[in-house]
Amino acid sequence: MKKALLTFGIFTAAIFVNAQTTTTAPAAATTAPVSQAEMTFETDIHDFGSIEYAGNGTYEFKFKNTGKEPLIISDAKGSCGCTVPTYPKNIPIKPGESQVIKVTYDTKRAGNFTKTVTIHSNAKTGDKILTIKGHVDPAPTEEAFPANGKKDDGATPFEKH
Repeated sequence: MKKALLTFGIFTAAIFVNAQTTTTAPAAATTAPVSQAEMTFETDIHDFGSIEYAGNGTYEFKFKNTGKEPLIISDAKGSCGCTVPTYPKNIPIKPGESQVIKVTYDTKRAGNFTKTVTIHSNAKTGDKILTIKGHVDPAPTEEAFPANGKKDDGATPFEKH
């Protein structure tokens, strides 16, 4: 009798465990519609060459919506705090319309630089990366004054009147 009860218990447990397994039907394939907006830039890299220390480090990247739907730029971020983009924020740019993204680099940092700006939009190609590069000349040095604090005009003491 014990063997029969044990066999019945195992059989019942197996049926109970098997009944707990759920099967799910495959989810229907849902694809988001692909945007028909497209941003085409005249150039996506700008080389400033040499810039004077504290000089003009601003460049405007010109682009056009070459798609069939309005283009919306949701965000633009510089690769560091020294690179600041200005862009048409959440404003629909109609097909065929042109706009600019202005990128400003802090030129109070001497030396070579290569920085990027990442543009997030509804364009069908996804994010776009713009690059600026160049060299900022060293800061100008101030004239040294003598220990007495007076500027030396080059004249000897005997030539002054």
